Amino acid sequence: MSARTKQKIRLQEAILCLKTPDEVNRFLSDLCTPAEVEALTQRWLVAQLLDEKKMSYHEIHDVSGVSVTTVTRVARFLLQERYKGYQLVLDRCTAKA
Repeated sequence: MSARTKQKIRLQEAILCLKTPDEVNRFLSDLCTPAEVEALTQRWLVAQLLDEKKMSYHEIHDVSGVSVTTVTRVARFLLQERYKGYQLVLDRCTAKA
């Protein structure tokens, strides 16, 4: 296992240690720049809007302020890529609601 892979696993384990939204916020505020947190926030909003299947990419752009390119990229990861991370979290959040 490479050193980079070990570091990635340590980050994943650190995220799993977080228990509350406040803890996540505090960790992200230390780990990321405000612009990086904003970009993550926007991508998550786009994923939620795409999951609702009620808006076009251009409407999502208008609501979220992100580029159509970003909407398309999030849609590709939500619908086509093998990771299915967005869908995993969307399903879990929907189950809680």
